[in-house]
Order: sequence, then C-alpha cells, then structure tokens
Amino acid sequence: MKTTALTQKHISLGAKMVEFAGYNMPVSYSGLNDEHMTVRNSVGVFDVSHMGEFILKGEHALDLIQKVTSNDASVLTDGKAQYSCLPNDKGGIVDDLIVYRIDAKTYMLVVNASNIDKDWNWIKQHDTWGVEMHNISEKTSLLAIQGPKAMDTLQKLTDIKLADIPYYAFAKGKFNGVDNVVISNTGYTGAGGFEIYFENEYAEKMWDNIFEAGKEFGIKPIGLGARDTLRLEMGFCLYGNDIDDTTSPIEAGLGWITKFTKDFTNRAAIEAQKQNGVSRKLVGFEMIDRGIPRHDYQLADAQGNIIGKVSSGTQSPSLNKAIGMGYVKTEFAKADTEIFVVIRDKAIKAKVTKIPFLKK
Repeated sequence: MKTTALTQKHISLGAKMVEFAGYNMPVSYSGLNDEHMTVRNSVGVFDVSHMGEFILKGEHALDLIQKVTSNDASVLTDGKAQYSCLPNDKGGIVDDLIVYRIDAKTYMLVVNASNIDKDWNWIKQHDTWGVEMHNISEKTSLLAIQGPKAMDTLQKLTDIKLADIPYYAFAKGKFNGVDNVVISNTGYTGAGGFEIYFENEYAEKMWDNIFEAGKEFGIKPIGLGARDTLRLEMGFCLYGNDIDDTTSPIEAGLGWITKFTKDFTNRAAIEAQKQNGVSRKLVGFEMIDRGIPRHDYQLADAQGNIIGKVSSGTQSPSLNKAIGMGYVKTEFAKADTEIFVVIRDKAIKAKVTKIPFLKK
C-alpha cells in the first residue's frame, strides 16, 4: 500500500485506516457524524495527498487540454480553475478532474487517485503536439481545509488576502513560510474553504501549524468517511460510484461541463445524446420509509419492475435522513416521482428529489 507524507501522523492520532485507491488512508478519527458536522459548522482538515497532479507546459498545452476534456478551458485566465471531465471514446468518462491555469502555457490537472496512471496514459495517447508533461503526484501533498472557519484559520498563515480569491480561483505564493504554495478556493464538501498544494517535505509543518491556527475554532482532522457524506449532501459525483467508464456526461447531469463550442474526444456521440435525449439519468432521492440505500442496490417502480440502481447512498448527518443518488429510466427522473430501493428483497419507498440535498 502506498502512503502519503502524513500517513504516520494519522496513525499516531488514532485514525481508523483503510486501503483506498491503493493508499493507506484515514477513514475516520472521532467518528463520521462528529467529523461531518465539524466541517459543516466550523473547520476540518482532510489529507487528500493521494490525488494526482499533472503539469502540462508549452505552446500546445491548451490544445491538448481542449482535445481531451469536455469543458472549454480556453475561457480560463491566470489563477482560474475549472471542473471538467475526460470523455472516453465509448460514451463514458475516463475521469473527472480540475484544470488550473497557471499561465498561458502552463496548466495543472488534478485527477482522482485511482485513475492516475489511466489518465496519464489517456492524455499522453492524444498528445499529437509533443506537449511537455510532468506527473508530480508522488512529490505533491494536498490538504483540503473546509468549513465556514477555514478562511479565518488559514489567513493567520499567509499575507495573501484569501477573501480576494473567488470560488474556483487560486493564488500561488508564500504560505506558512513556504514558497510556491497553490491556495485554491475549491473543495468537495459544499462547506467552503481551500485546498493547498505543496511539496511533501513541508507536510508535517503545514499540518501542525494549520491545526495550531485553527485551535480556537475547534479544528479537527477529517477522514474519507465524512468526505463521502459531505459530497453526497451536495450531489457531487464520485468517480467509480456515480460516474465511470460506462456513464456519459449527459446521463450524469454534467451537461454544464460539456461544451460543444469546440472539438473534443467523442464529441459527436455526446452531442447526439444531448439533442436526442438519454434513456437513463442520474437523480437524487431521499428515503420516505426507513432504510439506507447503498451502492449497487436496485431501484424499482411501484409494480416491482427494476428501473435502475443506486450509485451512492448514506444517512445524511446534516439532514438526519437517508439520501442517495442513482441512475433511473428517464421517465422516473422527475422530482417527487415515487421509486423504491430494494433492500434485502424488500421494496423501501423513496422519492426523487432535486440536488443538492442540502440547500444553502
């Protein structure tokens, strides 16, 4: 199993560790509900150093990004970031990712840990320009400091005015005495906050000083368990659950990051789906009867016909009810449609609902 620069730190803090995407990662410390509510109400820190980072450089870096991603990266200016996906040539998704524009000839792509090699090979295979590519995943640490008190915590450690960094933008500079730190107003919790990228050698110093700075706000370390419940309350897709090599961006409700103003991998097929419609859609639903939906549970109609399956599900700590996402036949995708989750051979009533589940 791979480790991050902070794995020993998590173990010493008594974290429950699990294998995730080939890494030894903390799933919980004080308990999922406690960690979840800490992020919603105050501030928590996630070690997400297992994520992958690629640097693309040169005259044609943008050309390559435009070719392999669904969103239009040409609208980015220096210091801006964009959520996007890598469509495959069969109608599915290689991965979802964030594209950062450092300057006109330099970009950073942040990809999912389980897909680092797959994504690298996919992008490389489409590079007909000889773009300079660097995989910096192994030497880069990434902390996500999330929650309403994240800015107050981090501002103590930098002269960069964090309030001046809009959502999906970033600054690069000195943080906690370390140069060239990327401070990004992004995150996958819906609770606000920042993600910071830096070299592995500074990881312990970063962790310790961030916790010192956040002490007055009750800052806590947060595991992958709460990361999952937080993102699900916002209706954010998780690769391997809600999107994968077989789900199209249109089915997954990612039409908003799919721009037909440019050419990209499998554009024609995806555009045809947008125009002609799809036979299934990713929806959010909440349970009416008692029961917790889980990944791969079947979804049925009132007559017991199978209409789809659950992609993600949990008991929501913020809402105190069970919620999920799943693919259903399009005729069942409208809000308030009654559907049933098949749990241990029993049909448990639920209803389709608009996402995000947690309204701000």
